[in-house]
Amino acid sequence: MANEFPQAMVIGGSDSDGSAGIQADLHSFFMRGVYGTVALTAAVAGNSYGIHDSVTLPLPFIAKEFDVLADDLKIRATKTGMLADADLINVVADKLEQYDFGQLVLDPVIVTKHGALLLESAAFETLKKRLIPIATVMTPNFYEAEHIVDRKLTSKEEIADAARELQQMGAKNIMIKGERREGAETVDDYVLLESGKTFWLPAPFYDTDRRNGTGDTVSAVIAAELAKGNDVESAIRLARAFVTEAIGHPIAVGHKYGPINHWANEPQRPQNN
Repeated sequence: MANEFPQAMVIGGSDSDGSAGIQADLHSFFMRGVYGTVALTAAVAGNSYGIHDSVTLPLPFIAKEFDVLADDLKIRATKTGMLADADLINVVADKLEQYDFGQLVLDPVIVTKHGALLLESAAFETLKKRLIPIATVMTPNFYEAEHIVDRKLTSKEEIADAARELQQMGAKNIMIKGERREGAETVDDYVLLESGKTFWLPAPFYDTDRRNGTGDTVSAVIAAELAKGNDVESAIRLARAFVTEAIGHPIAVGHKYGPINHWANEPQRPQNN
């Protein structure tokens, strides 16, 4: 029967060196035994030294990608990557409301792990209004969480308060990825589930420049597990473990800021279900 195989979709941009963006997402889907589809929004000319050029695809083309995927496939979970501006976010939100693409994992690519702002003000406000309220899981990094709640987070209690505030904005489950502090032995992620259950996920801190695609991979693995019918908590815990292995066993690709190693993990045999 058609479409029995678990399918997931990434909405995001292409990263030409393969370390992040849809390439990292598709690596993750493959390793978790899920068929990956794409609504491509942009393309970046980049390598391990940095981003050298980028282009956003025309909005009517992006909208058509959603239309043709909905017409043929059965996508069970969707994740977002970087969305360039308010107009693009509105197109994405319109299509996610028009069609059933399964549970949404929102990776709100707003601020880098170094604190650099990636979204203009109008786009940020549109993301808060249109996408946060429909997210099954939201996975901001520490700096993105600070930016969304508009205050510094200086303690575990304040991080927990921020997660509750994000949940009040509409996202059902929150994973705030921990701050990477120089000299720290661990990175501590905080999770607030729809049920009210909370927990910390500590992981070893690896002092490496091979960590490109970390955030993409966390959200992609969560989406893959949801597409297979797993529960949110299991998906989050598995994603954290997957990324820890991928960072802890680096591969020599590129000269400077390289990718994490998805192949450090055991691949999952695809299953029809």
